[in-house]
Amino acid sequence: MSLINGATARGEMMEFDQYLASFGEVETTPLTKFQQIVGKRLTQSWTGVPHVTHNDSADVTALDAYRTTMAAKVSPLLFLVKAVAGALRAFPTFNASLSPDGKTLVLKHYFHVGIAVDGPLGLLVPVLRDVDRKNLATLAAELADFTATARDKGLPMDVMSGGCITISSLGGIGGTSFTPIINQPEVAILGVTPMRTVAAWDGMSFVPRREMTLSLSYDHRVINGADAARFLRHIDAALQDPAGLAG
Repeated sequence: MSLINGATARGEMMEFDQYLASFGEVETTPLTKFQQIVGKRLTQSWTGVPHVTHNDSADVTALDAYRTTMAAKVSPLLFLVKAVAGALRAFPTFNASLSPDGKTLVLKHYFHVGIAVDGPLGLLVPVLRDVDRKNLATLAAELADFTATARDKGLPMDVMSGGCITISSLGGIGGTSFTPIINQPEVAILGVTPMRTVAAWDGMSFVPRREMTLSLSYDHRVINGADAARFLRHIDAALQDPAGLAG
């Protein structure tokens, strides 16, 4: 019998924390109101949306080399933001929201990308707006400002609303792949893990290449698996032309 079932069987005789304390020392820490809201939204998304996650590797050898030639070092995340904007334009169903009754798909003609930011207040998602119209330097400055504000005092809801797709990056932490949960009413979310060096066969010998894993979770009511695969292939192709993304 699970702990929860065991506690349920005991009825109202003791609180859940008291039940756990019957096995040893425990400590209770109340969740903040924000954490409770986020938890409720994530649960609604996971239980209400048929999630599928597609994983693929992006070749970022050229991107890594290009960044070394730039006067100001720009995070690979910003190149990814630009690549995602291009993929949203090429695959309009990814840049959409499904109506609550599941009968209408609302296609968006703007390109706003949310970036998940981890901080003391929890996971916040500021939205970079009109990323297709902005250069890397502008996007980098906006993201730096949002990140600093999120970590110091949090962000207002208007800054975290209106996204077309969210990027959740573990590039500064680690991992090989994961399953991000869709940030409704968006229909897809892109997870990214750190760059790594791999040995790739070029037809004659193994050569070192830089790769980055992309994990795309999508709403299967709107997006099929073949299009999810094409979406990530489109992003991979864009990342192999970093100058085009920076221009």
